[in-house]
Amino acid sequence: MFIERTAKEIIIRLPASVDAEDLQEFLDYARYKELVQGYKVPQKVVDQLAADVNRTWYKTNRKRLIK
Repeated sequence: MFIERTAKEIIIRLPASVDAEDLQEFLDYARYKELVQGYKVPQKVVDQLAADVNRTWYKTNRKRLIK
């Protein structure tokens, strides 16, 4: 692995043998970090949003799960 930092970006070079799924998970996390930098949200608000999302998902998918 090779990491280079320039004035505007960080360049990461990986061997082609790196698992594509693992790489995608890393890229998703890096994108998430990029999007949320600078936001200051209390953990309580994050927990409430997660609970709301889970509730909505369950209501939508309940019939598929219970047979």
